[in-house]
Amino acid sequence: MALAQPGGYVRAFVDEGEPMARLLRRTVTSGASREYVQRLLAALPATDVAAASKGSSQGVLVEPLSDREMEVLRLVAAARSNRDIAEELCLAIGTVKKHVYNIYGKLGMRRRTEAVSRARELGLI
Repeated sequence: MALAQPGGYVRAFVDEGEPMARLLRRTVTSGASREYVQRLLAALPATDVAAASKGSSQGVLVEPLSDREMEVLRLVAAARSNRDIAEELCLAIGTVKKHVYNIYGKLGMRRRTEAVSRARELGLI
C-alpha cells in the first residue's frame, strides 16, 4: 500500500474482490492511511461497500470529481442549462458538455436527474 498510495492505484486492489476487502478492513485498524484504505473499500462492488466503513463523500468515487466538475454539478442541480452554465463559468458550451459527460461517468449515471440524485446521496451537493 505504501507504494500504491502515492500513485493513487485503486484497480489493483479492487480486482481482488472480497478477500482484499477483508484485508483492507483489518488494515484500517492497524494504522495504515485511513483515507486511502477507505477510498479502496469504497471502490469495491456495492455488496462490499455496505460493509466498508464510511469515508468522505468523494472517497466513494473511484475517481473524484474535479473542482470544475463540482461547479458544473452544482449548476446542473440548480436546473441550469448547458448554455447558462457556460455563460456563468465563462466556458464554451462544448466544454460544459464534456464536464457533464465526465460527471455522468464518474457517478455511473446517464441522465442529469440521475446524476443529481446520486450526488445528493453521496453528499456532494
